[in-house]
Amino acid sequence: MRRPLQHPLQRLPQWTATLTWKAAAFITVMCCGLAALLGILVHVSVTDQTVGEARSRALDQLNEATTAYEAGDRLPPSAGVDLPGLPEQLRELAADGSRGTMVGDDQDRRPTMWAAGPADGGRALAVKFDYSQGAHAIEALDRAIVWSSALAIGATLLVGAFAMTRVTRRLHATARVARRISAGDLDARVNDPRTDHRTDPLTDALTVVDPRAVADARGGLDPRTGDDPRGTTGRPRAADTGRRTGAAPHTRIPRRQDEVAAVAAALDSMASSLQGKLLSEQRFTADVAHELRTPLTGLHAAAELLPPGRPTELVRDRVAALRTLTEDLLEISRLDARSERLELDWEPLVPLAERVVRASGAPTDVRVVREAHVETDRRRLERVLGNLVDNAHKHGREPVVLTVDGPVVTVRDHGDGYPEYLVVHGPQRFRTEGGARGHGLGLTIALGQAEVLGARLAFANAADGGAVAILTLPQGPQGPQGPQAPRAPHPDGP
Repeated sequence: MRRPLQHPLQRLPQWTATLTWKAAAFITVMCCGLAALLGILVHVSVTDQTVGEARSRALDQLNEATTAYEAGDRLPPSAGVDLPGLPEQLRELAADGSRGTMVGDDQDRRPTMWAAGPADGGRALAVKFDYSQGAHAIEALDRAIVWSSALAIGATLLVGAFAMTRVTRRLHATARVARRISAGDLDARVNDPRTDHRTDPLTDALTVVDPRAVADARGGLDPRTGDDPRGTTGRPRAADTGRRTGAAPHTRIPRRQDEVAAVAAALDSMASSLQGKLLSEQRFTADVAHELRTPLTGLHAAAELLPPGRPTELVRDRVAALRTLTEDLLEISRLDARSERLELDWEPLVPLAERVVRASGAPTDVRVVREAHVETDRRRLERVLGNLVDNAHKHGREPVVLTVDGPVVTVRDHGDGYPEYLVVHGPQRFRTEGGARGHGLGLTIALGQAEVLGARLAFANAADGGAVAILTLPQGPQGPQGPQAPRAPHPDGP
């Protein structure tokens, strides 16, 4: 079977996707390109200057040699006709009646500057001198360019990586806070020290100032006229004071902040706004539920006084449902406020699960794979298991099975399973599917109480149909009766 082809970028290591690596690669490429460009420019410039000076010197010596040759005088030691080692290009150029210079090697393979011109008989009059010093100077310059470029690139890369690391560290901190907020920790804040907490134009534009508060802050002056509404004299108006001093009464000195600080400030502002709205909703829910308790108590007492009959049964049923809803709302408000306190004790799971099943009054099969003792709050654990069993009977189909496997308790029915949104996002308040009865608060309370217990509650659908709720309880190395002893599996095990 042929493996699917991967994009070349998908074969790169994971760390190459980081912003620091990308910035380092970009800085390296740009520095290498800049260093190569500057190095080429310097090399060409210095080489042209050095070779130009050597060519001028060679042509001067060729002129002197030509003059001496034409006068029949003795030629200088570095001049001669058809000198050995003369490059063929210069020999051909001189044979054609032209003059030229060229950097080449002599017979000893040393860098040599040659100059040649025409002589009689189609021969070439040439001069030469040692060019080793110029060649070595150019080589030394090239080495210096390479080493200085490497040092400059390394230093720039270190500085750039350090700067990018500081930025990415702040971005990672902001991302961690965002993940904590998305997980429900609304108290999490970035608190970037570069964030300007003093200047927020949007907040200033949307803030409504109470005139009485401003009047108190100004010592009793009316905020619109600057006058003292109580008739106090001798105090200057705020507007006059501002004109005399030449300063605005609400002048703020803005602080410069970078883009990362702006993102952190926006995240903190969003979290504060979201927290305020959620707290307001929680207070509203708690206040409504609390205010409904007293009239519902009276309504319940009045319903008990009604004469027997079908209407009375309907009234009592609705009153009981409303009381249950009110108590659930109060419990959810306490869970949201995180004000619950645990009363921990070591409890055997199997007897506790059996009590929950008996209290539900519905036929539920209890299966024990392995007994366990856990340190937990018995009342809250019974609340969680009771809600799971009730939900299985209300929204699923029998048989409903409660399985105890050490610290893991599973409740399963054989109905249509949980809705997709519940499996992916968890239970949502007041949301039910398919016209099911209830208010969608049972699983929400079970999940909240499980979090208070430090347990993990997961929802899934069985492969052969049915909803599965898995409660994993925290457990120490051993309970009050010693280490766990495995039990034989139930003959009708899951």
